[in-house]
Amino acid sequence: MAGDLDLTSWLRQQCADYAFGAGGVFLRDSDRATWPLIARDPVELEARLGSGGHLLPLPKEPAALANIMEVSILNFLEARIGQVPEAAIRRGTERGYPDLEISGAAFGGGHHAIDVKAARRARNLVQTQSRITLYTGNTYFRWPDLHWPGTFRPFNEYVSHLDLLLIYTLNEDSNARVEDLEVIVQEPWRIASRERSSTTREYIGAVTGIPALRAGQGVFETPAAFYDYWRRFPFKVSPQGQNQLQRLLATAQQELAVLRRQQEPRPENE
Repeated sequence: MAGDLDLTSWLRQQCADYAFGAGGVFLRDSDRATWPLIARDPVELEARLGSGGHLLPLPKEPAALANIMEVSILNFLEARIGQVPEAAIRRGTERGYPDLEISGAAFGGGHHAIDVKAARRARNLVQTQSRITLYTGNTYFRWPDLHWPGTFRPFNEYVSHLDLLLIYTLNEDSNARVEDLEVIVQEPWRIASRERSSTTREYIGAVTGIPALRAGQGVFETPAAFYDYWRRFPFKVSPQGQNQLQRLLATAQQELAVLRRQQEPRPENE
């Protein structure tokens, strides 16, 4: 029935089936190639491509590898949501928010924001090597009723916000690079810290302990405490951001004025 699915539970169930399937970068030309190439299954195909010099390793650089992982899981979820009656999905842009928007009567109506984050395990295997970014703090998060560029709608119009965390161990000797992948689904406020994720950018950071990420045990007891802290945080706003903010505020004021005029009672003689 419509509205019976809890999105968080549904995502966790789907992600339990997910596996990162990229085995490397395909190289068309190779001096070691022998044709025809015949394989009985994906494992044998990958082995033959590798021995034939057709596979290059995926990038080790975290941001590049994260982009590949993000595309992979978004494709997976897009296929899964297509099997759910009365559900719809919309892909975001690379630098926008969110990465995925899910809507439809299947999940109770409204729009839900899904963001994907990838993080490498530190050497101790119980922390992420770097702090995961939850939100950009000085734009759509700080002014959640404005429709910022790169977003589908104002932040406050979403019924829920969820993060998909891809936690992995880097294997430098593997073409796929990714080992022991774990997918964690959490509301961002539940895994938030009081620290930025970057010393040079205006990003809200998560806690770094993997058990805490898994259990949803950040530093805030309630969503209200999280929003109060981070919306008061003294993020810097660039001159370009200030100009954009002024344009958005002016547009919002114009729309409000039009709405008020439409709601004014008309004279009785009209």
